[in-house]
Amino acid sequence: MPARNPRINVILDPSLYKKVQFLAKKEGVSLSNKVRNLLIEALEVNEDVYLAALGEEREKSWKKASALTHDEVWS
Repeated sequence: MPARNPRINVILDPSLYKKVQFLAKKEGVSLSNKVRNLLIEALEVNEDVYLAALGEEREKSWKKASALTHDEVWS
């Protein structure tokens, strides 16, 4: 029977494998589940870095004179 979710095969060096294995055992989850959770965390961090850089870039072009007031936005 085919798997419900897509799968990825990853080759890890032994020391990295042992670290992930340790974390999975410590949390009482499968190795696969731990790798999935670490990947989710890494993607969230990557998104945060991107959005912070985008915000900093937008701040450079912000001008108070052209900004809308609270009432203009919410009325």
